[in-house]
Amino acid sequence: MAAEHADDNTTGGTNGTDADAGTTTRTGTGQETAPQDLDPTVAAAVSAAEAAGPQSGESVRLDSWIWSVRLLKTRSMAATACRGGHVRVNGERVKPAYSVRVGDEVRVRQEGRERIVVVKRLIRKRVGAPVAAQCYVDNSPPPPSREAVAPIALRDRGAGRPTKRDRRELERLRGLEASRRSADHQKP
Repeated sequence: MAAEHADDNTTGGTNGTDADAGTTTRTGTGQETAPQDLDPTVAAAVSAAEAAGPQSGESVRLDSWIWSVRLLKTRSMAATACRGGHVRVNGERVKPAYSVRVGDEVRVRQEGRERIVVVKRLIRKRVGAPVAAQCYVDNSPPPPSREAVAPIALRDRGAGRPTKRDRRELERLRGLEASRRSADHQKP
């Protein structure tokens, strides 16, 4: 048993701590990360997440990974997004049961914005935001400014229904006045 454990650490086949150093963690890709570079609580959570992650040869479902790293709120929302074509892995539309691998580029479209992430670590269980940020590289464009997203005209709460004068003013601001007049003149 001890020989198998030592063999796994040399080949990078399992996730865990190195028996000699106790400070580095080996991922399935052979890369090593040093938890001492992180906040101690985050480092402990990362090592716990890796311990709960898939073992050598096991895989993680795409919808489960998206939920685990907090790209979407629920696993069912992630599965629905996959079925609806809002999730792409390496440019291809995929099903929720697709097996994610380290190095895959995952694109998730939600609420008019696209999140582009590259998988760094495979996890199955939902973790806190600082730990989730350690599991992927975020290549998403910055979100649009609030001014660009804000609605054009807002009415005060409790102001009631707009009057005819208010409607005409809103139509004029939106540029609908000219198109409305031309439609009225075309009627026989």
